[in-house]
Amino acid sequence: MAAGVVQHALWRKLAVAAATIALATGVLGAQGRGQQAPAQAPRAGAPIDVTGYWVSLVTDDWRWRMMTPPKGDILYLQVNAEGRRVAEAWDPAKDQAAGEACRAYGAPGVMSLPGRLHITWDNDTTLKVEFDTGTQTRWLRFGESAAAASAPDWQGTSRAAWEYASGGARGSANRNGSLKVVTTQMRPGYFRKNGVPYGANAVLTEYFAVVTGAQGEAYLAVTRMLEDPQYLNAPYVRTVQFRKQADGSGWNPTPCAAN
Repeated sequence: MAAGVVQHALWRKLAVAAATIALATGVLGAQGRGQQAPAQAPRAGAPIDVTGYWVSLVTDDWRWRMMTPPKGDILYLQVNAEGRRVAEAWDPAKDQAAGEACRAYGAPGVMSLPGRLHITWDNDTTLKVEFDTGTQTRWLRFGESAAAASAPDWQGTSRAAWEYASGGARGSANRNGSLKVVTTQMRPGYFRKNGVPYGANAVLTEYFAVVTGAQGEAYLAVTRMLEDPQYLNAPYVRTVQFRKQADGSGWNPTPCAAN
């Protein structure tokens, strides 16, 4: 019973962290009030530490994240008529044969799949995010280093910026700030494993926050907003959570699977 109460309190804390970030930075349309970043390299000026090994915590949407949903299952998704048509035509065997088994492992989808992240600084202006699920790699680039890619790919072009907290009360979940990432130039793919699509002009906006648990353990909460007028009637917003690991002993690279 006590363990259940503690777990509930943790999920509530993560939810509050995500909601606080959303309200403070505008993921749901509010006006951001963060301070300007200090004049130093992004690595040195980081208000939070997102590096390390992280394992996903599937605390919601279990039936759509732990298993591949059946074709046509678009429950709770604001897909338009064209999005519904594409989802109902999903054919994983065809994707596999066409060499597109990674369509569900692009930036909008891979964060929701169960697995591990390994986040490191590649240099002073670039964060490298590796996924053992699908063996994918994202590059989160700050400032002028975020040049557009020559051609769209699964992970797209991600522009990163620190959001520094302004006037946060002591104990506030995001008192130090958060990481904002905007990703474009993505190769069309699926944001749900069963073929629910996003198009080439989709925009993914994410906010990363680090939350400390009751025992001093670290959690990463990532609020994501996918905007795609081609297939969605409204932005798709979800928060996913990860727990920090001591090392990479659980790291288990697996290839993309179409179903």
